[in-house]
Amino acid sequence: MLMRTDPFRELDRLTQQLLGTSGTWSRPSPMPMDAYREGDEYVIALDLPGVSPDTIDIDVERNMLTVKAERRPVAKADDVQMELSERPLGVFSRQVVLADTLDTDNIKADYDAGVLTLRVPISERAKPRKIAIGGGAAHKQISG
Repeated sequence: MLMRTDPFRELDRLTQQLLGTSGTWSRPSPMPMDAYREGDEYVIALDLPGVSPDTIDIDVERNMLTVKAERRPVAKADDVQMELSERPLGVFSRQVVLADTLDTDNIKADYDAGVLTLRVPISERAKPRKIAIGGGAAHKQISG
């Protein structure tokens, strides 16, 4: 038997149950995310611990990236009695607006240790480049 001594965590859990703040397909819960630039790529890392890779859905429409995932309950034997359940179940979702300077046709996704990592290349037109200055020998003088 497990004993808990944190009354605030219990209050949070009860509030979630009463208000129905766990994720559903009609109202998904958000997932924690980090986003940063690494060289010529934009990296988005989303925490999805305990989520099976086959329940992860990644869509891109124009410049809107949508990630949905579902954590389903683990099948239990008939003689198992749940003593404590704090891990959220249901649907998790996150939408990110991507800049026009990102190459959304070449996004790479990797899922390891409960973290979904998306790598979005920066398009060639957005990379810094040098502009050559043309000099001409024929300068015209304007007289008025």
